Amino acid sequence: MRELVVPIGQYVAFYLDFRMGVSALIAGSMIGMFLLTLAVVPASTKYGIDSIAASKPQFGNRGWLFTVFLQYTSIIGWNALLLVFFGKAVAQALITLSLVQPDHALAIERLVAAVTCVVVYRVLLRGLKGLEAASNVLFVFVVGIGLWMLYQLLTSQAGALAVAKPTMASSSLAWNYVAGVEIGIVSLLGFWAYFGTIVREAPSPSSSVLPSMLAMGLSLPLLSIVGLAAMLVLKVPDPTAWLVSLGGPLYGLIALLFVMAANLGPSLAGVYSTAIGLRRVPMLEQASWRMLLLLSIVPVAAVGVLIPEEFFSSFGTFLAFIGVFFAPLCAIQIADTFVLRRNRLNIRAIYQDGPGSPYDFWRGFNPAALTAMAAGFLTYCYLLNPVSYESRWPYEYTTASLPSALMAGLVYLGITRLFVAPAGKGDYRRDLG
Repeated sequence: MRELVVPIGQYVAFYLDFRMGVSALIAGSMIGMFLLTLAVVPASTKYGIDSIAASKPQFGNRGWLFTVFLQYTSIIGWNALLLVFFGKAVAQALITLSLVQPDHALAIERLVAAVTCVVVYRVLLRGLKGLEAASNVLFVFVVGIGLWMLYQLLTSQAGALAVAKPTMASSSLAWNYVAGVEIGIVSLLGFWAYFGTIVREAPSPSSSVLPSMLAMGLSLPLLSIVGLAAMLVLKVPDPTAWLVSLGGPLYGLIALLFVMAANLGPSLAGVYSTAIGLRRVPMLEQASWRMLLLLSIVPVAAVGVLIPEEFFSSFGTFLAFIGVFFAPLCAIQIADTFVLRRNRLNIRAIYQDGPGSPYDFWRGFNPAALTAMAAGFLTYCYLLNPVSYESRWPYEYTTASLPSALMAGLVYLGITRLFVAPAGKGDYRRDLG
């Protein structure tokens, strides 16, 4: 449901040409979607719970609040980026059509962010019905227009694409390709905050795996090709200006509608998922739906209105932030679900708190999960600095997300088998080790 198509394609275009960029986007997205599917689908579809509730068996009936924080901050980040990019697209379209002056661009970006937040808030006041109605329409619109835009780019700019070169490529082709794969992986891992809410209505895990892998794992890289091609050929992150030159104001309007739909749908899903997650915070259990929506959308509006340029420039660091935290989180859930619990959860225990409850562990916290998260975090930062993007061997062959996930999963398994299960904590068998 979230299609950050142009920013993702833009960043891949920094390191790879069109052919290699398409390959890296598809490979990374499918790897990320595979990890995400293994982590979320079994528990969410079998028991009808969202991503946050599904994390309690690993983190404990207090430690799960850490995943609420991750969900809250990541969705605020995604939605703020969506809003800022949409504002930039609107400003660029109006400037290209000579309707406004370039020095008005920042004011337009801020106005668009504010108006979009109001629209999202009004739609979601209807709850899940409003989300479903809007998302179904927007998804069909985005896919249709996205494929049309891709066709226009490929047919009219084939020669330019064939010779276009990335602007920030290193001397190592392996490093450049892995950077593209890493961007694809972390972009899909960022779906964690949304994914449980999306798939928990599915009738069974098996019925949601193939649609997830194809509809989400392939749609993002395919639509991101629009941004990849535009950045390589035009050196701008969206193709609005080029489409105006090709077909006049009508084509520019179509491009603008595409960007609007591609960003409005994910914003709706993100705010809805955040509000659902906040409902599980003890102090917000009795909060009204209106209040939960405001808590979810006001920070997004603040970023989009007050610091749009500063936040948009940090998109690369934000992607690394996703990998730093969500790669080990997914690995912990995969290890717990398939190796330790064999896809069996105590569903009643998920809604039980307090001392002595099955997922209380030690005062509500599972040291295995917290230690595994720290191990994954340190592994990622060793391989790839999330701020400077400086890397260490063997990043150019392994990515940073995959070793981070592997380390987190192994640490979680080891501590659980050696200490947690023998201590009778976490509703595991005592003879697990």
